Amino acid sequence: MKVQIQLSDHFTYKKLLRFTLPSVIMMVFTSIYGVVDGFFVSNFAGKTAFAAINLIMPFVMILGGMGFMVGTGGTALVSLVLGTGDRGKANRYFSMMIYLTFIMGLVLSAAGILFIRPVSVLLGATAQMMEDCVLYGRIVIAFTSLFMLQNVFQSFFIAAEKPQLGLAATVSAGITNMVLDALFVGVFRWGVAGAALATGISQCVGGLFPLIYFIRPNTSLLRLTRTKLEIAPMLRACGNGSSELMSNISASIVSIIYNFQLLKYVGEDGVSTYGVLMYVQFIFIAISIGYSIGSAPIVSYHLGAGNHTELKNMLQKSVLLSIGSGIILTLAAYILAPVLSDIFVGYDQGLFELTCHAFRLFAFSFLLAGFNIFVSSFFTALNNGMVSAAISFMRTLIFQTASVLILPLFFGVDGIWWAITVAEACACALSVFFIWTGRKKYRYI
Repeated sequence: MKVQIQLSDHFTYKKLLRFTLPSVIMMVFTSIYGVVDGFFVSNFAGKTAFAAINLIMPFVMILGGMGFMVGTGGTALVSLVLGTGDRGKANRYFSMMIYLTFIMGLVLSAAGILFIRPVSVLLGATAQMMEDCVLYGRIVIAFTSLFMLQNVFQSFFIAAEKPQLGLAATVSAGITNMVLDALFVGVFRWGVAGAALATGISQCVGGLFPLIYFIRPNTSLLRLTRTKLEIAPMLRACGNGSSELMSNISASIVSIIYNFQLLKYVGEDGVSTYGVLMYVQFIFIAISIGYSIGSAPIVSYHLGAGNHTELKNMLQKSVLLSIGSGIILTLAAYILAPVLSDIFVGYDQGLFELTCHAFRLFAFSFLLAGFNIFVSSFFTALNNGMVSAAISFMRTLIFQTASVLILPLFFGVDGIWWAITVAEACACALSVFFIWTGRKKYRYI
């Protein structure tokens, strides 16, 4: 029988990978939601419906991204308090974050449903795409509270030293989504409505199972208790987690800019191609995000305990793992480009060729993406939301926006596909700068 890994342990490579693996798998399954929707919609409803859900998806993700903000910032705060030994205070803060998430979700659902049509217009939806954008968006946004809770619990299961339960909840939700997509879209032919319902129902599984677990007596470090909403810790958690929200919002804004540029240079096929790239990126990047989520509570705990030796150990091992995984993912994306393109758009030869070519240029972005994601998360775990937000903001908004607007002027459509790699290279330089300047304050080097 394996001994349960605790946040207070010294982490070898083996122990670190064992502890973070459930988080990696959780994030991969979470990313599969949109991918499965895209696969079934593209193959059973056609490329116009496929382009429609790709166009509206950034808005959906901006709303759901609030959950990542509360989850990462709240987990860093709760893990820090656990490191000081105050379990009662940690449970109060944990409960506060869950209640805050649910309330925010209800408000965002109402706003999203109300404004989905004008938002679709602003995003550039054509007359053919409009109704699919509105229909898909309204159904998915109705489940925003549960989507946000699922995102929050992914982080808190790790802080509670129960990453396997978080994995079980997410895998169950992922399987539910895949089965219902096949049934609603593939068999019943409900199109974008079926895909949206499949996603929403799966989020019920991912959000409600953890809620029931933490309400009941359990063997984890955390449990939902009676508490009041305190402004100071909520602002601290949200401020610290703002980098994840900024990353989510920035990525969504950049996706909108990409779509505008592609409509200008290529047309509807360009939006479909970008959708395929995003689906694969969701899965590949999910590996890095999952590792970062899984390792962050360890960093926060040892910061609270004043164990700078373990902070140094975590930074060294994580940087090497990020670089190694980046090389592997880049090679995999480049080699598998024809296979992955065929899965989504193999029914259209012109679209397949465009996607395959774009894929091979886009693949090089994975070399540095994992490192940049980890560094931003590392500073969130250190409760330094300002640095984390700066990295996320510059990486996902400033560098990418500048690249996607400027590079096509010199390299045409290929400049759009190279934009993200150029942005990651700039972000890498910024990440190294912040690690170096923070070495004396946190003593991790």
